Amino acid sequence: MNRRHSAHEPVKANDFWGTLGRLLNYLSKDKWIVLSAALFSVITALITVFTPILSGKLLTSIELIWSGADAQGVIDLFGISLNFNEVLIGLIVTASLSFVFGLMQGYMLIGVTQRLTYKMRSDLADKINTLPLNFFDKHKVGDVLSRVTNDVDIINQTLTQSISEIFRSFTLVVSILIIMYIMRWDLAVITTIAVILSLFVASKFVKLSQKYFRQAAKNTGDMNGHIEEIYHGHLVVKVFNHQTQAKHEFDEINDRIFETSWKSQFVSSIMIPIQFFFTNLSFIAIAIIGGYLLITDPSFEVGFIMTFIMYSRQVSMPIQSIGQTASVLQQTAASAERIFFMMDATSEPDESDKPNILTKVNGHVEFKNVHFRYVEDTPVIQGLSAEIKPGQMVAIVGPTGAGKTTLVNLLMRFYEIDSGSILIDGVDIKDMKREEVRSYFGMVLQDSWIFEGTVLDNIKYGNEDAAFEAVEQAAKAAQTDHFIHSLADNYNFRLSEDGLNISQGQRQLITISRAMLADKPMLILDEATSSVDTRTEVLIQKAMDHLMKGRTAFVIAHRLSTIRNADIIFVVKNGNIIEQGNHEELIKKDGFYAQLYNSQFES
Repeated sequence: MNRRHSAHEPVKANDFWGTLGRLLNYLSKDKWIVLSAALFSVITALITVFTPILSGKLLTSIELIWSGADAQGVIDLFGISLNFNEVLIGLIVTASLSFVFGLMQGYMLIGVTQRLTYKMRSDLADKINTLPLNFFDKHKVGDVLSRVTNDVDIINQTLTQSISEIFRSFTLVVSILIIMYIMRWDLAVITTIAVILSLFVASKFVKLSQKYFRQAAKNTGDMNGHIEEIYHGHLVVKVFNHQTQAKHEFDEINDRIFETSWKSQFVSSIMIPIQFFFTNLSFIAIAIIGGYLLITDPSFEVGFIMTFIMYSRQVSMPIQSIGQTASVLQQTAASAERIFFMMDATSEPDESDKPNILTKVNGHVEFKNVHFRYVEDTPVIQGLSAEIKPGQMVAIVGPTGAGKTTLVNLLMRFYEIDSGSILIDGVDIKDMKREEVRSYFGMVLQDSWIFEGTVLDNIKYGNEDAAFEAVEQAAKAAQTDHFIHSLADNYNFRLSEDGLNISQGQRQLITISRAMLADKPMLILDEATSSVDTRTEVLIQKAMDHLMKGRTAFVIAHRLSTIRNADIIFVVKNGNIIEQGNHEELIKKDGFYAQLYNSQFES
């Protein structure tokens, strides 16, 4: 049954500033470092402001020396007389200080943003561990990975530059305009008009680019989800010759990424040439008016025009930077929203305050009038009641979609029931911690799960403290030891991440060995022998019989020949148990089980 459906995820920012504010809350522990870096950024900007004045005065000093009016090139700077050498030294000092303070604030902000993204990844990892399975039913694995990797990386890359640029740019703009008005208000008005027009244009383009950055982030998540699914299912894709269809789906997502990325980048980049246009107009106006003043006013210094043109150019650069930073912050906010959406998803309730209830597990399990649905208005389990006595082997059979695996998922508290109760040794599992309930079960699934590491590490996943002798004994009981010794390094043979350097049947044997080593009081076997050959199945079945002795075991089976010796068989159909009994009893009833059984052995 496919339970994945679209989540009610916001497609646009409901609160842009709120998102940024929440993002900056991650900097609260480093707020003094951020403020210090901001101060260094402001100091750097203020030092930069004085560079055009010194450059203009240096040009005037050179003119005085060149014309012979003053051999020392003495000029007046805010009432202080300075010669050519002193002005030159001043320029070198301001440039050096600007470099040092800029280096310090850059070093500090890199550390801050790295700690921010480190904590964000840690919070996401903690959140993933608390999310219920129904969250992952609604979201592709690739999309979840994209939030943890791509979106966090975008925040890391953009914040490092944006924080310092915001302080530096605004300080430069305000400081330069103030000095320009002090020096010559009429020329400063020209630059002010250019600044206002540039900011107006930037605000319009930033608003336009915002939706494209959100769409680009979503499309990237879709691409990661598609690639993850196609990679893990590449054998199925090839078997059914779906390469063309898979490529078509890839192209469709790739086209969307291209379109939204192209639009977002184009809209954000077009701000720069438009801002340059207004800046160049102010250059021309200042040059014309300054040239006129130089001709008509003998006291007007040539260096003054240079200073004003440098200031006009300097003020245009932070304006452009503000526009770029605003665009980058839109991209940052889009990624932050995706991350916060995941962090705000409903977690499983915290049960850390619950004590462990059972000190000894007998394995007496009861289902009492259990109702459950994955999706509203689509019942899966309807009023199921059953009792499993300690030590019984219970087989659960039925057609696809009948609710067999769901029954086990509810027992393990992977999902919470809508109504009714499930009891272990008379205790409702809702009164136990999820970790306590799951600690009572060993589990072997139809899809074998192998992680990158040695064979020994994979088996010891069931009991990390087990000695090698116990591992070897579990492997022998699961008929795994023989094939392990045929590998190059035996138990130290390194498995690939997906376990494809051994066969599917061998992977299943390793997972069975893992369950045997775990030695839990109850077992869940979900078609555990489906991937092994008939001869190995017989051997494993004997090992299973030994393993299940004295333990309550739930066996989900499709091959009914494997559960003929079950103590009790539950025949599940439409979310309820319609028949129960042992094999001989159910065959004599000649009901639904008999039909299933006979259909598997018809010639």
